[in-house]
Amino acid sequence: MALAFDEFGRPFIIIKEQGQKTRLRGLDAQKANISAGRAVARILKTSLGPKGMDKMLQSPDGDVIITNDGATILEQMDVDNQIAKLMVELSRSQDYEIGDGTTGVVVMAGSLLEQAERLLERGIHPIRIAEGYETASRIAVEHLERIAQKFEFTESNLEPLVQPCMTTLSSKIVNRCKRDLAEIAVKAVLAVADLERRDVNLDLIKVEGKVGGKLEDTELIYGIVVDKEMSHPQMPKRIEDAKIAILTCPFEPPKPKTKHKVDIDTVEKFQTLRQQEQKYFDEMVQKCKDVGATLVICQWGFDDEANHLLMHRNLPAVRWVGGVELELIAIATGGRIVPRFQELTPEKLGKAGLVREKAFGTTKDRMLYIEHCANSKAVTIFIRGGNKMMIEETKRSIHDALCVARNLIRNNSIVYGGGSAEISCSVAVEAAADRYPGVEQYAIRGFADALDAIPMALAENSGLQPIETLSAVKSQQIKESNPYCGIDCNDVGTNDMREQNVFETLIGKQQQILLATQVVKMILKIDDVISPSEY
Repeated sequence: MALAFDEFGRPFIIIKEQGQKTRLRGLDAQKANISAGRAVARILKTSLGPKGMDKMLQSPDGDVIITNDGATILEQMDVDNQIAKLMVELSRSQDYEIGDGTTGVVVMAGSLLEQAERLLERGIHPIRIAEGYETASRIAVEHLERIAQKFEFTESNLEPLVQPCMTTLSSKIVNRCKRDLAEIAVKAVLAVADLERRDVNLDLIKVEGKVGGKLEDTELIYGIVVDKEMSHPQMPKRIEDAKIAILTCPFEPPKPKTKHKVDIDTVEKFQTLRQQEQKYFDEMVQKCKDVGATLVICQWGFDDEANHLLMHRNLPAVRWVGGVELELIAIATGGRIVPRFQELTPEKLGKAGLVREKAFGTTKDRMLYIEHCANSKAVTIFIRGGNKMMIEETKRSIHDALCVARNLIRNNSIVYGGGSAEISCSVAVEAAADRYPGVEQYAIRGFADALDAIPMALAENSGLQPIETLSAVKSQQIKESNPYCGIDCNDVGTNDMREQNVFETLIGKQQQILLATQVVKMILKIDDVISPSEY
């Protein structure tokens, strides 16, 4: 921007050409993209594994999140660079599809980019690198199939499901209660699972939290917990064999949709109006009583008069229950959501063995427990903890454990963790590289080196010598031809992950390799970056 003067001495501003765009071409563009991707991976590298560190993120409005879940960290970060955004989406898609391994997939992609940079400097064409990576990822995924083991579980023997969930929870803040939380997660998933179709709908598992108490007080409720209380303090706090009317219509006289005005000029008219209103309320309450309801759950509020009437007629009620919760209550109790009082019939009532209101500590907080339901296909995991951040992090950890249990029901193959699967794939890919005559074999070797990044990061985060530890484990795997040797992060004294019970799901591991390879191929194919100028 410059200042100039016209012939009369008046100043005017010359704004420079705005359409100027910055442009990066060829190798410069690729290197800039690679360094952006690696920068994101570097942030998450220290959060990998059971000894990984947590990150503290502060949002613009002052909320603080403490977590080591890769997807959450990247979600909360304010990322401007387009390539870095690709990495954020990479971890998000791993989270949506698998639910676990969101940190590992980004670290893996970062390390593939690092190897690609070295190959580019040697003068290898990026397309050849991308093709080599594609071939190597296929070899790795097939090798994972070979070293995977089937895990059979039954209703009575849940241990095979609990162990992989414990592995997932061991890298979170909640690892001191990992056994209890893993069992809760597995029982919750089995409660809502359709084992014949091998399908699990996680929407039927409600995760609710309340500050106070300790993490050990976390419980699984075969029913629904609603953060509401009875609408009147004198209503009964405990109802056994409840028949529940689930309503989405308000307890109030009907209002015309059009604009209207009622002129009242005498006391008699007012009395008539009041009596009419009361009659409406009476009929509504009577309707609920007639069909045999012993509890009313309403999506909307009702005024004091309706509340008073409900109280007098001995009909406990709960108001302002959200739509999602209403659906879950209907699923759990086998009831139907009724939109109009005229449609209420005894068949549409939900049934629950016990509905109780529970108070917490010295606070006035109360919650409603709907338990022993007729169709216990909806469950609630109720988390307690010392502060809000702890509860939020526990919710995220439980979500990961639920996803692992769901994946095992869908596909019960597992591989062993602790970096053993990656080291084994790395050895297999390295061995296969010699069979490819072209330049691709350099890329395949680079892929094998990149796979070592995860066990290296695990060793580094556990305070071990990374290179020394990795080479020792690798030579042990080759010597004993045992693909289950990994990094001993917890200092148990054995490298055999079968003895340490460290498991991961096969589909999760395969998805990690495939997703990371896809994103890296995409980044390598970009050779021109045109970005608008900054004013």
